[in-house]
Amino acid sequence: MFVKKNLFISIVMLICALALGGCSSKSDNSNNDTSSASKGGSLKVAYPAQPTSLDPHLTTANATRDPARHIFETLVTLNSKFEVTPMLAESYEVSKDRKKVTFVLRKGVKFHNGKEMKAEDVIASMKKWQEGAVAKANLGNSKWEAKDEYTVILHVETPSIVLLPVLAEVGQFAAIMPKEVIESAGTSGITEYIGTGPFKFVEWKQNQYVHLKKFDDYKASSQPADGLAGKKEALVDDIYFHFVTDNSTRVAGMISGEYDLSVMMPWDAAPQFKNVPSLETIQAPLGIHTLIFNKQNGSLKNVKARQAVNLAIDKKEVLTAAVTDGYFRLDPGYMLKEQGLWYTDTGKEIYEAKDTEKAKQLLKEAGYNGEELRILTSRDYSQHYNSAVAVQQQLKKIGMNVKLDVVDWSTLLDRRNKPDQWEMFFTSWPVSATPLQYPFLDSRAKFAGWTNNPEIDKLLDQIKAQSSQDKAKETFNELQKVIWEDMPVVNIGAYDSISVKAEKVKGYQEFLGPVLWNTTVKE
Repeated sequence: MFVKKNLFISIVMLICALALGGCSSKSDNSNNDTSSASKGGSLKVAYPAQPTSLDPHLTTANATRDPARHIFETLVTLNSKFEVTPMLAESYEVSKDRKKVTFVLRKGVKFHNGKEMKAEDVIASMKKWQEGAVAKANLGNSKWEAKDEYTVILHVETPSIVLLPVLAEVGQFAAIMPKEVIESAGTSGITEYIGTGPFKFVEWKQNQYVHLKKFDDYKASSQPADGLAGKKEALVDDIYFHFVTDNSTRVAGMISGEYDLSVMMPWDAAPQFKNVPSLETIQAPLGIHTLIFNKQNGSLKNVKARQAVNLAIDKKEVLTAAVTDGYFRLDPGYMLKEQGLWYTDTGKEIYEAKDTEKAKQLLKEAGYNGEELRILTSRDYSQHYNSAVAVQQQLKKIGMNVKLDVVDWSTLLDRRNKPDQWEMFFTSWPVSATPLQYPFLDSRAKFAGWTNNPEIDKLLDQIKAQSSQDKAKETFNELQKVIWEDMPVVNIGAYDSISVKAEKVKGYQEFLGPVLWNTTVKE
């Protein structure tokens, strides 16, 4: 819709209008016309992991994000150019001093329980969401106010260049829920999954599936579908997210026709799918692959020990084990090359360095004495597990006593928040509108790994406070230098994901994860 064109909005749109080209997720372009395809029926998705919760306020995990984005919506979202675009808000306006953002809500939008969405629901939802790590780090103590039933005002504590992109972020996203659902939520999140999205929650059968159903009273945006923005239509009656953690089972299920779609497939299975005429493979950017260090407990609190790990890692070998050739890129950037407004290769010499003898010396200087170091990992994501296996072998070569602690993904998500239960774990970070969406950087986010570097915090704050993109990028260049020196994580490189769909699935696209609205299945 329409937004006041002041300096702040220009800055935000400049940041978000990323020239992603090949980086933007690839959609089913040859089959986007769903007019001739049958509507209704069920879409059966083979998904590699079970979430710990469907409450998107609680976690950055993709296993929560992907089903939850079909149930819940946000005030603003991202279009295919990564521009911040109204969703449940009809419009928004930023004051000249950047200390107030006014959101005018769309009228007649209903929750799945039949209640109309109003300002009280938005405020309750935003207060709960703001307790999360990403929101807290970027919004601080900003306050929400209801001007009337359909107008909400955000009073900004500290004006920030990334405020609106954070509100549109897809991980741990700012979902709007009924006020009463928020009020009944406990420490483990909401107990009812009620949103405004095109699909409503029906059932979660543990270790089997999550079932979503078309919401007949969904009120779609009048704007054209674009990324996560614009018109959404539930063109199938039911969606089943089947939890199929074994890769070979998912591959076999797609080839046999048991499933219609499978996301995050093993890369080495791609040749098998090319030989099946009824299947199509979709390659899309996943983001960066990182090794997270526990900086609160254990030997890796010492920066020299973390630097030793980086020197011991053969990043190409790790990515080849995790992803296979053709689906990764060796790159020190914490933003992708296609994101020219942010990309920098600062730290390249540290990223590329590999020196076993120097690594051993650094370990000695760090006081490491052979104590056991645990890599927390899960076979639910093959790239994480295979990376852990490769790194375990590489670290043994410099004298580190490394053990793999293999659990299911839900257990990993729980245990990674407990500093006495691990020293390292692998995870991936999807493409974001800005680099400030990484919770592993900001000390105030208190994300697993517990980064605590005042210099990083200072540079993050400087980026937020900048008045131009050029100045923000210049400061980020400084920040990436500090990241590679202090090493709160190791960026292994950038890589793509593979999804596989049946030919009968039409209109499917991926944008920072699967998008299942505007998708049909021709039975």
